[in-house]
Amino acid sequence: MKIICIGRNYVDHTKELKNPVPKNPLVFMKPPSALLINNKPLYYPEFTEDLHYEGELVIKICKNGRHVQPDFARSYYNQIAFGIDFTARDVQARCKEKGHPWEIAKGFDNSAAISKFIHLDPNQDQIVFETKLNGELVQNGNTDDMIFDFNYIICYVSKYFKLQQGDIIFTGTPAGVGPVKIGDQLEGYIMGQKMLECAIK
Repeated sequence: MKIICIGRNYVDHTKELKNPVPKNPLVFMKPPSALLINNKPLYYPEFTEDLHYEGELVIKICKNGRHVQPDFARSYYNQIAFGIDFTARDVQARCKEKGHPWEIAKGFDNSAAISKFIHLDPNQDQIVFETKLNGELVQNGNTDDMIFDFNYIICYVSKYFKLQQGDIIFTGTPAGVGPVKIGDQLEGYIMGQKMLECAIK
């Protein structure tokens, strides 16, 4: 099982981090040990002083495929979840300054919180999702605002990695990312339905 992640997939998010808008999806991966499931808490890592949340929609691959063509991309996923891509922002910045890979800032243990998956209506074009921090709305996302939609991501990623049943793809975060501290409570919603809770301890 692979955890594939797409960075900088919402224009407003790229602007808030002062990054250029990508011309192709920015792809990175997390190891299976990054998964955080069943609403378990995240224990604040000792190697960072600037841990950020990034609320995202996550799709699950339902069949194997390589070099998927646009006409068939929609048949490769049928479930969706809410996920949080936790990022050690200070560690990431230091890696970027040196031109180094930044997996240690993104792929550390329990850095991929994820809710249960729900069926994705094949006729639903627009999906709205939200992140709340201590009950306050901090992210309001809409798939209409994605730079690269689900189908494009499927086609692009499958050029480089064989997609396998059970793989999951974090599809990018909208604007509103920010730091968390011990004692904070995160919540994730899809179409108004509460999907995920994650306490920071």
